[in-house]
Amino acid sequence: MDIDLALREDMPPVPTEETTPEEKKLYERWERSNRLSLLLIQNHISRKIRGSILDCKTAKEFLTAVEEQFVSSKKALASTLISRFASLKYNDNGGIREHIMELRDIAAQLKSLEVDMSETFLVHFVLNSLPMEYAPFKISYNTHTEKWTMNQLLAMCVDEEQRIKQERQESVYLTSHKGKGHKEVGGTSHHIPVKKKKMKVSAKVTDKRQISASSVGNRDI
Repeated sequence: MDIDLALREDMPPVPTEETTPEEKKLYERWERSNRLSLLLIQNHISRKIRGSILDCKTAKEFLTAVEEQFVSSKKALASTLISRFASLKYNDNGGIREHIMELRDIAAQLKSLEVDMSETFLVHFVLNSLPMEYAPFKISYNTHTEKWTMNQLLAMCVDEEQRIKQERQESVYLTSHKGKGHKEVGGTSHHIPVKKKKMKVSAKVTDKRQISASSVGNRDI
């Protein structure tokens, strides 16, 4: 039995008194195929989708209506992804690698929805999404004639992120040790000398005799 006959061929004329036995038989085959195809398709589609489609007499009409529903959904999804893509900014939550990978993932989804963007555009967009700390990095890229691929940009950004983190740590260290050894008395800063500790230095010579030297206060060894 050709269950997909109704999907492959258009509906034949409704039989009349002048219809030949062959034509009548073909119509009966097609009509049976159409009913079974409709039942099969409707049973494999969610109730929400079925409820949004008006009654269709043929299986081909029903499939066309379903396709139109998904075309509308794709447009809505593309609009949502574009809004999300445009609003993404790197704010130090997570790592810069994750930020760039998320942008690349959205770009890939948009491409599947026939919304293409060039790699050059994506590189510039990623750079513009970075905070002010990356300003020298962005200036460096803009002043060079060489264009980066997304993979090159990803590697460069990870290196730059590590450099910025190192600078932050050094800045915190210097700030925490600023003014150490000073004490304010009556609003005036005074230096408090650091007492030198007694030190004992020992060294071994080749004849296995041990020579020790001691220094106290400012005495040189």
